[in-house]
Order: sequence, then C-alpha cells, then structure tokens
Amino acid sequence: MPKNSKVTQREHSNEHVTESVADLLAHEEPVDYKRSVLNVAGETWDKQKDAEEDLDSENRPAWNSKLQYILAQIGYSVGLGNVWRFPYLCQKNGGGAYLVPYLVLLIIIGLPLFFLELAVGQRIRRGSIGVWNYVCPRLGGIGFASCLVCLFVGLYYNVIIGWSIFYFFKSFQYPLPWNECPIINNGTTAIVEAECEKSSATTYFWYREALDISNSISESGGLNWKMTVCLLTAWSIVCLAMIKGIQSSGKVLYFSSLFPYVVLVCFLVRGLLLRGAIDGILHMFTPKLDKMLDPQVWREAATQVFFALGLGFGGVIAFSSYNKQDNNCHFDAVLVSFINFFTSVLATLVVFAVLGFKANIMNEKCVVENAEKILGYLNTKVLSHDLIPPHVNFSHLTAKDYSEMYKVIMTVKENHFKELSLDACLLEDELNKSVQGTGLAFIAFTEAMTHFPASPFWSVMFFLMLINLGLGSMIGTMAGISTPIIDTFKVRKEAFTVGCCIFAFLVGLIFVQRSGNYFVTMFDDYSATLPLTVVVILENIAVAWIYGTKKFMQELTEMLGFRPSRFYYYTWKYISPICMAVLMTASIIQLGVNPPGYSAWIKEEASEKFLYYPTWAMAILISLIILATLPLPVVFILRQFHLVSDGSNALSVTYKKGRMMKDISNLEDNDETRFILSKVPSETPSPMPTHRSYLGPGSSSPMEMNSTPNGRYGSGYHLASTPESEL
Repeated sequence: MPKNSKVTQREHSNEHVTESVADLLAHEEPVDYKRSVLNVAGETWDKQKDAEEDLDSENRPAWNSKLQYILAQIGYSVGLGNVWRFPYLCQKNGGGAYLVPYLVLLIIIGLPLFFLELAVGQRIRRGSIGVWNYVCPRLGGIGFASCLVCLFVGLYYNVIIGWSIFYFFKSFQYPLPWNECPIINNGTTAIVEAECEKSSATTYFWYREALDISNSISESGGLNWKMTVCLLTAWSIVCLAMIKGIQSSGKVLYFSSLFPYVVLVCFLVRGLLLRGAIDGILHMFTPKLDKMLDPQVWREAATQVFFALGLGFGGVIAFSSYNKQDNNCHFDAVLVSFINFFTSVLATLVVFAVLGFKANIMNEKCVVENAEKILGYLNTKVLSHDLIPPHVNFSHLTAKDYSEMYKVIMTVKENHFKELSLDACLLEDELNKSVQGTGLAFIAFTEAMTHFPASPFWSVMFFLMLINLGLGSMIGTMAGISTPIIDTFKVRKEAFTVGCCIFAFLVGLIFVQRSGNYFVTMFDDYSATLPLTVVVILENIAVAWIYGTKKFMQELTEMLGFRPSRFYYYTWKYISPICMAVLMTASIIQLGVNPPGYSAWIKEEASEKFLYYPTWAMAILISLIILATLPLPVVFILRQFHLVSDGSNALSVTYKKGRMMKDISNLEDNDETRFILSKVPSETPSPMPTHRSYLGPGSSSPMEMNSTPNGRYGSGYHLASTPESEL
C-alpha cells in the first residue's frame, strides 16, 4: 500500500479509527473484492459476468428526452377509463359533487403512491421484481404479482383495442353501417330485422354484427373470425411498438399520447355547437351534495384514482427505471397526476355535450311518437278534443307543449291512464340514463355520431382516439411485464416480446369467441381490483415500515437535491395504508354481498338480462384472484425459511472512474448493523444505523461472525493474507 494512503497514515497514528468499512472504502483507490485476495468466501471471479454487470449498470436504456418520458407516463395513465369510466361515475355519484371526493383522494392516496413508485423505480433502476427484491426480499412476490396482473389486464385490454380497430375500418363508409336497421327480403316483402327493431340500430350492430354474441357465457358459439383478425392486428401493433424496448415504444408515444387530446378538443368544440349540448353539461355539473356523504361514492372514487394512475401494475416503475438518477420525479408525479385529472374532466365535458345532444334527439323522437298516439286516440274518440290546450299545434309540437298536454290527460284520465301507454318524454330522464364502458363507446356515442354532419369523419377520429388511448396503456402494461422479467432473468428483449405477444394472442382467443364479451367483463371486474389493492398496500408497507420512511426520505433528498414535503412522510406511513386497507375491506365486503354476475344479451328478447356466473365460471373467477396474489405468500415462505436464496448477503460492488457503485440487493434486518473499525482488538463494534455493513458474497451477518478479534482491526473478519495485512 502506498505510504501516503489514508489507511497507512492511520496505521502510524495513535488515534482510534472511527470510520466504518464503507467510509474507509469510499476514500481508497478502486478495489474489487472478487479480484482481490481479500475474498472471504473463496468465490472465483468471473470476468465476463462482471463485465456484463458493469455494462448493465452503465448502459441501461434511457429516454431520449424528458418529454418522451412524460408522454410515456401520460399515455400509460390516461386510458380508456378516463373516457368511459370517469364520466359515468361522475354522473352516477352526484355530478360536480363527485369531483370533490375524487380530488381529495387523488391528493392523499393517488399522488403519494404515484410518487413512491416513480421514486423507487428511478432510485433502484430495475423493474418491479428487482425493485421489491431490493427493498424487502421477503416481499419480493410483489413484483411477480404485478407481472401476473399486467398479463391478465393485457389479455383483455387488447381485445378492446381490437373492437376499436373493427369499428375504425367500418367507419369509412356513408352512411355509417349502424345508422339504420338492416332490411330482410322475405319473398315479395321486405321486413326490418326483428332483433334490431326491438332494440336500436347501434345496439344491434354492436351485439350482432360486431360481437355476434351468444345468450350466455355457457354458450361458446365458436370463434368470431372478424374479431380474431382484429385481435391479431392489435397484438401485432403492440409487438412492433415494444420490440426494441423504449427506443421503439418512445417514438410511438409521441403520437399515441398527443393525438387523443387533439380529438378530445375537436369533439368538445363540435359538441358545444350541437343543439342541447349545454343541457348535458349543466346536468353533469349540477351538484347533488347529499351524495358526498355516501360511503359508496368515496369507495368508487378511490378505486378510480387507483386505476387511473396505473398503481401496482409495475408500468410506472418500469418507465421511471430508465430515468437518470437526478431526475425530478416529484415534479413528474404532480404533473402526470393532474394532467390525468384534467383529461378526465375534459373527456367528461365531451361525453356529456354529446349525450346532451343525443338526449334532445331522443326526447324529440319520444314526443313525435306519443303525439301520434294521442292523435289516434282523438280520431277514435278515446280522448276528447277538449283535453288539448288551444295553443297546441301538432304539426309543430314542442317538448313543452307535449308536457302540458300530457299532464292534462293524466289528470282527467287518472283511472284509465295506464291503458293509454303514453310516455312523459322528460329530457331529465334521458340525461339520467347512465352508460359506461362499451355501452358508452360502442352504443351511445356511435348513435350520437350518426346525427353529426360528416358522421364518418367523426367516427374515424373517435375510434382512432380509442385505439391510441388503448395503445398508450398497453405499452405501459407490457413494460410492466417485460422490464422486470428482462432485468431479472436477462432474456433477450426481442425474443421475449415476440414470444409474450404470441402467447397472449393465443390465450386471448377466449375473448373473441361469441361468448368472449362475458369473459372480458369477468376479467375486467375481478382479475385486477382486489390483487392490485393488496399489491399497493404491501408496496406502501415495504417502503414506509420495513425499509423505513426516514431512510427513504433521506435517499430521496440525496437523489432529488431537496427534501420532499413532510406531507409525503405522513401519507406514506399512516394515511395511505389506512385508506387502502379500508378500500380493500370494502371490496371484499362488496364481493360477498353482491354475488358475481354479468349482463347477458338475449337475442329473442333483444334486451340485456343480468345472470349469475355458473359454477365453472366462478371457479375461473376465484382462480384469477388466487393466482394473481399467490406469489406474495409463496415468495415470503420460501425466503423466510431459506428454501431459496434471497441474495440478502450478496453485495455486488463494481468500481467506475474512481467511485464505488453498490447494489445491495437484499439485506437481512440485522445486516443494518454498522461496524466501527478500531485499533484496539477488545473494543466492541458499535452499530451505525445510517449505513449498511459491507459484506462480501457468502459471508454471514456481522452478528453471526466469529467474535474472536482477528487481524489488525479486531473486527472479527477472518482476513486472508494480503500485502496490506503484512505491513
């Protein structure tokens, strides 16, 4: 050792050395214990493997720009739920009053947990499996559970993109194919398709032309070849977007993330110019304040916040793992969270402007149909002309005039009013018909667009927007699967992506059989909600209570260059875990109180009917929930009883450019002990809780080491003979 090195100087001084091993190593010249004779476990040095580890750390893919990364997170978090789930919940749960619990829960649950996932991904620079193995080996199952949930969601989510592709290509014709009911030529007479006549043209096109749906989940009906081709197209697009990792998906996101906003703004401008649009928006934001006290409203708001940001899927962690260490992930968390909220409100304005227009159209149709009934009753003398107000003109009948006439007839003919079969035709009733999900996108919205001037153009734009929203979320979902698997098992990126997409397409064929829509409903309702809630609770506990909130805050301070607000300390440690536990309990109670079921389309009745899942379907449903959560107890048991190695004592150390880079993957709780080096052999090492001990591979915990002082430092390490020890 050089005479002027700090260790040599300390050797010749009488001062006690009080630095820790890690502090001492940080001041010395780069040394790798595997290459040195200071190799406690006798582990051989694999030069090639070591070089690969160095390259993996140094050459991890990175975003081309901060804008690309932000667009990726926005594209992932802003999905189909913002367009067809949030407006429905807003209408159902009190209009403008729903925004209050949603915003409160976004701030106290959504933002802190979103920031937590961004921070751990950026700090550790691994996918979900590697991150949670690092934070707490016994909870390493979190990463595997996230991957499974991503797989389940990806399987059915791409089917929805397939549906949108089908409607997109069907939109290039005028009039739109769902504009009118099909006519069947029966010899010399032409009749309207009975199923369509009983429902509506858009409903018939969705259930019969697109899905060709069976009457129940038990009736498979075979594959729907049109949807099979669309599903293959959807998986091909996702595969091409993901095949080169973030280098290819990042470029796709410039279009897929920004285009939906262009369409939403265009739809909003066009929607506001439609007759009756203001009625829809006013109905939307008329607050029903009593709803704010309903616990169900808060539960649904919490669930929507949870899924809107993509918490627990692993996509957020995967994307942030490609960031530089000094990136301001706090700013990213706040920005993406509130862009997500703004997008939901924007989509709500668009939806209810269009639905307000549709409600006026349907209300006018109702008035015309019932006015014809009244004229028939007047001609057959069932009703007297004296009941009709003198100012009413049947050739130009308004909704107000009809309402007045309706009230008079109902008052006079009170005893026989039901026999007349007249409808009230209230605009409020039309506006209260809440629709969500596929019912909103493929029935209500498509029907409204048939009344638009240049309807094919708006239809093409709308379904292209849905494809892009779905694609942005699918890229994040696939990243939640591929990034942790590639990081952990070092498989080839291209081969894994192609293999995963082929496997998912083959399994996804269950969703494109004639009963496939019922399986989509099952997976959407049950495969992710409960497992993801459990995953996020454990993520929160792993960081706040096991790894330590104070330690995590200190690392964030070093990484960001400033100390995050104490608000995050209290939300991570107390508020978020409690809120998530309440949400999980409420979800379990709801599952027990309301037996699982689905809405089936009955062809003969041309209407929906609620059916309970059969026994075999219930077995699949329960298996989905168990399978998604199974990695959590399995990994815990295997590592708790040392049935598999958790790498807790492996400290891989590589040195670059004179600095030490540590990857302390999984340290035991008692590995937190920090030893003080002392020149006096009899001195007992004292712990330094702010650092981790330096342990070579295969070594045991410091507390389990031979307590007999050995070597110059008396620290209990059995040192091999080295040039330094012979000084």
